[in-house]
Formats: sequence, C-alpha cells, structure tokens
Amino acid sequence: MNHSRLKKEYKDVQTEGKDPSGVTAALVNNDLFHWRGVITGPDDTVYQGGVFYVDIKIPPNYPFEPPKMRFETKVWHPNVSSANGAICLDILKDEWSPALSMRTALMSLQALLCDPNPTDPQDAQVANQYLSNRQEFNATAKYWTETYAAPPKARDDSAHIALLISMGFSEAQAQTALNRTEGKVEEAVNLLLSGNI
Repeated sequence: MNHSRLKKEYKDVQTEGKDPSGVTAALVNNDLFHWRGVITGPDDTVYQGGVFYVDIKIPPNYPFEPPKMRFETKVWHPNVSSANGAICLDILKDEWSPALSMRTALMSLQALLCDPNPTDPQDAQVANQYLSNRQEFNATAKYWTETYAAPPKARDDSAHIALLISMGFSEAQAQTALNRTEGKVEEAVNLLLSGNI
C-alpha cells in the first residue's frame, strides 16, 4: 500500500470538497483506511437537497483493489440496497483500475444518483418500481431523501435566550446552557441553576 498516494487522495477530496462538485470525505477515528464520504444529492434529481453519507473501507492492497463502499444514509435507488446500503457499481467491482481515485469513486456514486441502471440492480424491488411506475419511484425516492438525507437544520435559540435573560442569566450563559442541552430549555435552566456554567 502506498500511504503517500492515499494521503494525497484524501487531501484532494478535502480540497475538492470546497468546490461545487458536492463530494468530500473525513477520516473515521483518524484511520487513513476508513473514510466517511459525503455526497450532495445532484440538482434536478429526486435526491436534490439530500446529504448522503458513505462508509468507505480501503483495503491494504489499494489501489490494486477497489475500496469497499456502502451508503450509511438510506436511499431509494435501484443500484443501492434499501436494506443495508450495499452498492452495485462496476468500478467498485470488476471495472476498478489503479488509475482511478477515491474522488473518482465518490463522483461515480454521485453520477449513479443521476443515472440509475435498473437492468443491473442491487435492489430488485426498487428496480421494478423504477421500470414499471416511474412516478411512484420518484415520489418514494424524494420522500426517502427528505426523511433520511435532509441536512441538519440550524437551531433558532433566540426565544429561549430571551427567556433565560429575563430570569437573570447573561446572554453568554444562556447560549452556553442551550448548546450543552441541545436547545432543551428546561434542562438549560437546571444546568444554569446548578451553577455549572
């Protein structure tokens, strides 16, 4: 295994993640051989607006063997198992080449979201729906994207902060308490009254 190549590929994915390509990755537990990929759902598809996480395990003899990739985020797609996230994509199997990179593999997954291949499915039920009732497939895939792949929403604590300030706490104390309790105002009050902030 060429560690320097893998480090460079990781850096490339980090750098490229800042551009509009919509793919990036992070190391899992600081392990160069275990990544968590992030793919933004492509525009003008039923996956638009979704953020999809991919578990990536890199084998010891990479790049001569493809990475093992599996969707962590549930996705309704003919080439992805709706049960366990397994992916059917030729470059992750027999069409892999050492000339390909991790960024190429992630971008290929993003392209797969744009262009499913129902004739070589990972999930036969989804493929049948895709081929026989596209409208129902689109509705289901969109629903799964909104349900499982929605990006986290920003929390608006302004009303809770105002309430805590009216109780005699400073704005900084109120914000800290709400952050520690994930916005739960009763728990924040108890934390503030305990004197631990």
